[in-house]
Amino acid sequence: MTAPRTPRKAFGRLSLPERTYLADALRTETVGGVLLLVAAIAALVWANIPALHDSYESVSHFHFGPAALGLNLSVAHWAADGLLAVFFFVAGIELKRELVAGDLKDPRAAALPVVAALCGMVVPAVVYTVTNTAGGGSLSGWAVPTATDIAFALAVLAVIGTSLPSALRAFLLTLAVVDDLFAILIIAVFFTDSLNFAALGGAVVGLVVFWLLLRKGVRGWYVYVPLGLVIWALMYNSGVHATIAGVAMGLMLRCHRREGEDHSPGERIEHLVRPLSAGLAVPLFALFSAGVAISGGALADVFTKPETLGVVLGLVVGKTLGIFGGTWLTSRFTRASLSDDLQWADVFAVATLAGIGFTVSLLIGELAFEGDAAMTDQVKASVLTGSLVAAALATVLLKIRNAKYRGMVAEEERDDDLSGVPDIYEEDDPAYHLRVAAVYERKAAEHRRIAEEMESARLAEVAGGAGDEDDRPA
Repeated sequence: MTAPRTPRKAFGRLSLPERTYLADALRTETVGGVLLLVAAIAALVWANIPALHDSYESVSHFHFGPAALGLNLSVAHWAADGLLAVFFFVAGIELKRELVAGDLKDPRAAALPVVAALCGMVVPAVVYTVTNTAGGGSLSGWAVPTATDIAFALAVLAVIGTSLPSALRAFLLTLAVVDDLFAILIIAVFFTDSLNFAALGGAVVGLVVFWLLLRKGVRGWYVYVPLGLVIWALMYNSGVHATIAGVAMGLMLRCHRREGEDHSPGERIEHLVRPLSAGLAVPLFALFSAGVAISGGALADVFTKPETLGVVLGLVVGKTLGIFGGTWLTSRFTRASLSDDLQWADVFAVATLAGIGFTVSLLIGELAFEGDAAMTDQVKASVLTGSLVAAALATVLLKIRNAKYRGMVAEEERDDDLSGVPDIYEEDDPAYHLRVAAVYERKAAEHRRIAEEMESARLAEVAGGAGDEDDRPA
């Protein structure tokens, strides 16, 4: 007879290495997300103050770069195609790590975030398509509301001060990684109009050389950075979006640890490049992409034009229903029960938070309506509006359960034996209980000492008081 299978817990406890990695990654993303918010606000202020608007346009459209190499691009273009390649390089490393060492390594564990991410992209696209079919709008922007911006979402969490349990944060991060993968595929497949096969062949050769150097163990940034720039330039001139080069190079890095290694090469490079991506590349992209004219009329148009309304509804309604529905269906048909400390309302709140689509949504908006500047700006305004509405709804939903989250996080981080490792990971270790016993013995000894001192002081006071009373005259 075979033993009955233990039901798997959805959003269960992470392993200690995964929890440590998650904490480091989210810390950087949170800081980057705050910078992203600042950059977006700065862009809106810069573009909407009449005295500064012309300077914003001048800087955004200022061209520089070697024209002979086909790289005489505007500042905004460099930010979208150049700096975002760094962002997608990090996304490629994250995806590779998830596939070989993270949640996506185990097919059973991977099913939940993969199905949730897929549903979280399909449903917003359907919502957009239905809205524009009914309203007679353009279907070109169907992919705009399909992306989740993890940095923006974490920045919202940082601003509102909500403590999410590590399992929900891991789900959000893994969801965003899978989301990025499908967004990359959408960009590569649907937004490549024509191909320069010579340049594409050169980029492929460059990627092969990049892979061979990695396999041979060649080290040194002075080798890989120039090679990466050549690959990026060839990819850009091939007609395929240049950010694909960043993803491809990220996926080639080894992300599993060998014997004697504390960190894999992919983890080391990600640790070095992630601050550059989160702290510089993405905020600068936001600075030159989020600067759209905002007025009462423009905001009203967001809710009246089918293209912009489709984006808002896709982000707010489509993302929430898609991710929540995909999660519920996966749990239902894989018989994975929800963790005892969580409720489906928590999953719904995180799904709402995932409706914040910013960086990749803005990029896809530019690609979808290329050549139509007015519609591009309106779609950008709808991305900002939808993201803000999703952020507001998520804030309300998460605040309702914030006290519960704080208790869960405190329990996750409790370290009574002062070992530097949370107690929940040591409860089956006899040495842990010995250390806790020693800690309590020291505390008990300290309390006994304090009690004895207080008792001695009280007796001394009583004795002194009695003597004074006897010396008083009758």
